[in-house]
Amino acid sequence: MLHSALALCLLLITVSSNLAIAIKKEKRPPQTLSRGWGDDITWVQTYEEGLFHAHKSNKPLMVIHHLEDCQYCQALKKEFAKNEEIQEMAQNDFIMLNLMHETTDKNLSPDGQYVPRIMFVDPSLTVRADITGRYSNRLYTYEPQDLPMHHDPNPGMVLSTSVRAIKMISHRHAYRQRGSR
Repeated sequence: MLHSALALCLLLITVSSNLAIAIKKEKRPPQTLSRGWGDDITWVQTYEEGLFHAHKSNKPLMVIHHLEDCQYCQALKKEFAKNEEIQEMAQNDFIMLNLMHETTDKNLSPDGQYVPRIMFVDPSLTVRADITGRYSNRLYTYEPQDLPMHHDPNPGMVLSTSVRAIKMISHRHAYRQRGSR
């Protein structure tokens, strides 16, 4: 009888420890740098890393300032993440960074520190304060309605601003390179 009780105790200990190990090894979704803005986009972790990659790849850096508890940020994030055209452009044409804190570069907040705010930095590492949205009181903010909706002929403010940023930055960079020859 003692032998049976001891065997049963050992069996229970073995099963419970194996169960604990199995629970620990359970797959949890990895915490990504996208923070919900687009898991298929390659995101950089810091502003400094973004500047390095922008310069190295000759692509502009798009910096999205946001907060998790901001309803306007959440609404913009939801539309940004589900818009295929924006997602493709973000992945292919920009170095992408989303920040939930301010940087030490005061040029990234020329009209204040508010969210959501999207700023662009060209490959020469110049913050492009001339690339703005449509709101005069918060020049670099965007709202969900600023994104193109499905089957909407209007490209949306974020998309048109991004295209404008690419064109302005590419033209300026090409002009600088021609001048340095």
